Amino acid sequence: MPLYEYRCSTCRTTFELLRPMRRSSEPATCPRGHSGATRTISLVAARARGDAALDDAAAQGCACGNGACGCGR
Repeated sequence: MPLYEYRCSTCRTTFELLRPMRRSSEPATCPRGHSGATRTISLVAARARGDAALDDAAAQGCACGNGACGCGR
């Protein structure tokens, strides 16, 4: 079952839920009890082991590297 990220428009809480794909677009209830939270786009980063450019960027405090973000690498 996939893990989806939702955001509550009432309290601005972001939370995750395990849901079947067929229910991914349905509104959710946040942990504080507010209904109507909507699904957001989750960002996932993956990299190959031993990628020297990314290792260098991470060592300098950049979490994305290779010009993919504001780090300028």
